Amino acid sequence: MTAWDKSKLPSRHTTVGPERAPHRSYYYAMGLTAEDIAKPFVGVATCWNEAAPCNIALSRQAQSVKAGVTEAGATPREFTTITVTDGIAMGHQSMKSSLASREVIADSIELTMRGHCYDGLVGVAGCDKSLPGVMMAMVRLNVPSVFMYGGSIRPGRFQGRDVTVVDVFEAVGQHAAGNMSDADLLELEQHACPGAGACGGQFTANTMACISEVIGLALPGSAGAPAPDETRDHYAVQSGRAVVDLLRRNLRPRDIVTRDALFNAAAIVGATGGSTNAALHLPAIAHECGISFDLHDVAEIMRATPHIADLKPGGRFVAQDVFHIGGVPVIIKALLEGGYLRGDAITVTGRSLAENHREVIFPKDQEVVRPTSDPISPIGGVVSLKGSLAPEGAIVKIAGMKTLRFEGRALCFDCEEDAFKAVDMRAYKPGDVIIIRYEGPKGGPGMREMLSTTSAIYGQGMGDKVALITDGRFSGATRGFCIGHVGPEAAVGGPIALLRNGDPIVIDAEAGTIDVMLPEAEMAARRAAWTPRVTQYTSGALWKYAQTVGPAVQGAVTHPGAAAESHIYADQ
Repeated sequence: MTAWDKSKLPSRHTTVGPERAPHRSYYYAMGLTAEDIAKPFVGVATCWNEAAPCNIALSRQAQSVKAGVTEAGATPREFTTITVTDGIAMGHQSMKSSLASREVIADSIELTMRGHCYDGLVGVAGCDKSLPGVMMAMVRLNVPSVFMYGGSIRPGRFQGRDVTVVDVFEAVGQHAAGNMSDADLLELEQHACPGAGACGGQFTANTMACISEVIGLALPGSAGAPAPDETRDHYAVQSGRAVVDLLRRNLRPRDIVTRDALFNAAAIVGATGGSTNAALHLPAIAHECGISFDLHDVAEIMRATPHIADLKPGGRFVAQDVFHIGGVPVIIKALLEGGYLRGDAITVTGRSLAENHREVIFPKDQEVVRPTSDPISPIGGVVSLKGSLAPEGAIVKIAGMKTLRFEGRALCFDCEEDAFKAVDMRAYKPGDVIIIRYEGPKGGPGMREMLSTTSAIYGQGMGDKVALITDGRFSGATRGFCIGHVGPEAAVGGPIALLRNGDPIVIDAEAGTIDVMLPEAEMAARRAAWTPRVTQYTSGALWKYAQTVGPAVQGAVTHPGAAAESHIYADQ
């Protein structure tokens, strides 16, 4: 194998020349040879930890990535970053840490890569915010990079049927309503999550995993296998080899994550009835590339893409079922054949999306994914809304919904805990529009998900009888008439802060509108009387986050992004 020219690689700053002898001594201390030090250094970043099953298999997969990097002629350097696992943080104050962790993940990878002058990056992620956080770091640094999903969990079994963690959340509502015994709830919680992997439905993790393939940052097929499957180790080795090939080609993430790639990413969310959180994460990834691509851009593409994958929470199947029929490439093939993707977009293989999937055959003897000629719905599973209640916009997941219009009266709460308590006590009625405010990016701070509340409503059999509106967000597992990302948020005086109990609200997801039916003079008078709330988070990481975070419509980002940068790390 020919020697590497490090003259333009970041690692030259720590490995080349007599003045770097002290630096090289550290690498010898860790068992590297002179030959190892002369090769490019590839960071292998994982989110391994013992916080949740999403991350527990990532250390194993990292070893396979490292083997692939070594086989291909570079030197791997493994490191880890944090995660905040939404399923455990959900329903209490810890959830404020979730979205903020996305920024910490991206920042910590950037600082590790910068601090040690690594030349390439393979990122392995398993939980909701870690997937976009790792992808954001890749395009921010713009060194040759490959992403790999750690894999989904297999479905659990309860009373003869497949279940996911969402069934447990909804069971809390069933139990509160007296429709589930203590024994059944205990049995369900003990069997819903049978091992390693991220939540199995088309929630945020699997939505972002689909995005990783179609946006071009992950190898085709790599997102599909469940976490315990040995196939994951094969893809890990291949991802390690692929990043070295990208180093030789000097093919970088911003060559891949173009506007066409972002279009494809939004399309696959619509096609799979994916998580509304994609409308936060895609604008944030675009921001790292210097591309303007906001919530409405994402939602317009999602709406124009037919919903073809029958996946939970609105549908019947889980990620493992997609894997069994051929994985994400089957969804991509269906969309390519229907003309809903931009097939010329380049990917980490060095080939276009269309070239990668030329030999994929769409399987016809299955019900998991339909062709675009016979969709579940002719419009995508997620749409945006705009109106007097949300001038900046809002978003709703319509996959699986029977009605797209709701009229009701506001029932207002200033935090999720108060709303959940009211739901748990059944202190609401059909026709109510439950408002949960001061939960936005700044106001929370941290823009909590409301899965505990929405699941309890559904578990009580009220999912189609009430609506819920928040300036916070929803889990990808949420179903029902639930509108999130309302902007401007309450903390900055948005209309949601001015609502009072009984105010008439009309939501029309087909027309894309969300309005409070009050005269503007009344709203103006309330606005003049409104005063900002003081958060209890007056120091620490969440205070810092609140000072810099921007609006949800632009991805809740915390720095100026590539449009303002004067240098790129990869070129230092």
